[in-house]
Amino acid sequence: MESPQRHGRRLWLTTFTLACLCFALLVARPLHAQQERQAPRQKTESPYFFVKSDDPSVDALPLKRTTVDVKLAGVIADVRVTQTYRNEGTRTVEASYVFPGSTRAAVNGLTVRLADRVIEAQIREKQQARKDYDAARQQGKTAALLEQHLPNVFQMKVASILPGDEVQVELRYNELLVPQAGRYQFVFPTVVGPRYNSPRSELAQAQWVAQPILRAGEASNTAFSLKAAIDSPIALQDVRSLTHAIEVQQSEGDKRAQIALAPSAEAANNRDFVLHYRLAGERIESGLMLYPGQGPGAENFFLAMVEPPRSVAAEAVSPRDYIFVVDISGSMHGFPLDTAKAMLERLLSGLRPSDTFNVLLFSGSSRMLSPHSVPASRANIEQAVEVITRYSGGGSTELVPALRRAYDEPKADKVSRTVVVVTDGYVTVEREAFELVRRNLSQANLFAFGIGSSVNRHLIEGLARAGMGEPFVITDPMQAPREAARFRRMVESPLLTHVRARFQGLEVYDVEPQALPDVLGERPVVLFGKWRGKPQGRLVIEGQSAEGPWRQQLAVDAASLRPDAAALRSLWARHRIAALSDQEALEGGSNLRESITELGLRYGLLTQYTSFIAVDQRVRNTAPQDSTRVDQPLPLPKGVSELALPSAASGAEVPGTPEPESLGALAVLLSMLAMLRRRARRHDERRLTS
Repeated sequence: MESPQRHGRRLWLTTFTLACLCFALLVARPLHAQQERQAPRQKTESPYFFVKSDDPSVDALPLKRTTVDVKLAGVIADVRVTQTYRNEGTRTVEASYVFPGSTRAAVNGLTVRLADRVIEAQIREKQQARKDYDAARQQGKTAALLEQHLPNVFQMKVASILPGDEVQVELRYNELLVPQAGRYQFVFPTVVGPRYNSPRSELAQAQWVAQPILRAGEASNTAFSLKAAIDSPIALQDVRSLTHAIEVQQSEGDKRAQIALAPSAEAANNRDFVLHYRLAGERIESGLMLYPGQGPGAENFFLAMVEPPRSVAAEAVSPRDYIFVVDISGSMHGFPLDTAKAMLERLLSGLRPSDTFNVLLFSGSSRMLSPHSVPASRANIEQAVEVITRYSGGGSTELVPALRRAYDEPKADKVSRTVVVVTDGYVTVEREAFELVRRNLSQANLFAFGIGSSVNRHLIEGLARAGMGEPFVITDPMQAPREAARFRRMVESPLLTHVRARFQGLEVYDVEPQALPDVLGERPVVLFGKWRGKPQGRLVIEGQSAEGPWRQQLAVDAASLRPDAAALRSLWARHRIAALSDQEALEGGSNLRESITELGLRYGLLTQYTSFIAVDQRVRNTAPQDSTRVDQPLPLPKGVSELALPSAASGAEVPGTPEPESLGALAVLLSMLAMLRRRARRHDERRLTS
């Protein structure tokens, strides 16, 4: 029989051996990840910190000012953005500047002003525009090229800016304002956040991603100013901005307002500018707008905006399963992740006891908090919140593998599932993510929350559109409770389903969208299209509301004619291009490239396949080979950590933020050690008893 002393030594040795084994498991994942980072792999373009050259002859910061002039008339925004480039060095430069735009912008014009000369840009097929620009640059001509890389990411190049030159480039766009719950919102993004460029992305080699970024707290040298004018047929109320200090002057019975940025020591161009306002009585400008084309053979366009029924509480809500996919990467460190935690606590607390949920945390890898979905009990919710609060953000942003893992999770039969993505969207895998979400619509719908001062709205809105859900953008922690409550209302009780539209007495064609989606939030039904003949008849909108069948009709008559609504031409084409782009992303390849290109050329719009090119035909630079290209650095978005850049994070996690898989190994280690401690304690107790 084994002596107590030998048994104790053997138990201690077993404990020590298992502890060493578990520790090896714990460190194996980080070591393996390090080996993967050191192994040769496809090079990807990545943002980097700006380092100013010591060469005084080169002006490395040629963009001196950005001026924004906004006119909001009814539901249409007319925006003019003027970028002023000035060369204060002694060598000729070519300026390159990557900047954001609204996801709904129909960019339809570009003008270049050089001294007393004005050059109107032409729309060209993208590759042809590049050839024309390169030829002009090599010939020493001043030229400007405007390209679209994503629906919300543009790039301006200006060639042959001679010493002492001042070049003004003005781009123009229109945008449709769609109210939410009776409130209007105009957003002007000011900075492109640093993107994590996954080797799996089709944009892995995209050079625009590799942009210089200023260090945290370093202000941009570019002055920024914005003014807006609102002209409404109904009195305006509550004109405000949560993102910037503004000065507001209202007149003519409060139907007009002039807005300007208030003087401030804080930089204004490191976050989205967001303007909110509403109309008296919580009304919206619903109705039908007909634009009669000008000239023989011109097309006529219409826009219909119909207010949905009011939200009502659902009497019976079926149980749902929720998977929250939460970004804990380096760019979420600090304000974004802190806000996300507060918002998630609100979302989880709003679940019903009959609901189930799970949380997937992702950065370079991912981890489910539970092997399977758990009931939304108070204990489970508190445990989930406690685990989430341990993270402080760090590492890369592998969104697509995280989404794939969420969709692969088994779910009970006859239980509807909702996937909720929480991220700042600083990735380049938009197309891959949209395709994945669309292909899994039968498994779950998807809602997307963008957290931060300058989120990637193209990703947030695109994910929600692909997942038949709704996008949410939270730029301030104070918005979290309201947005969490709005999400709950949408999930529990869609306002309008099975929506149909038909015209009686008016011939219409090329209607967008071709199928009307369910109305989830308190936003109107929007319909674009073309019309022929005499303006007469009516538009009928029908659907199913929480209270039963719903029907509304609008008269079509001469009062609907709006000769001043020429922007409808661009807005219709922009909507059609967006629909074709979604279809192209789903089908893969570039089968619709020709159709999108034709629309861009015909309607004079910037697209992924068409660009604006302006060339001054005078040869101004006699030594074009000596011109130096400079990439205008971008400020780091407000509240975003330097860990968003690979050169800062170096692929490592923030101290106190273990990789999710390493955290799982740590849990196994602690669990096994606890078990061995219990066995040792029981052995000691038996010895004492004997």
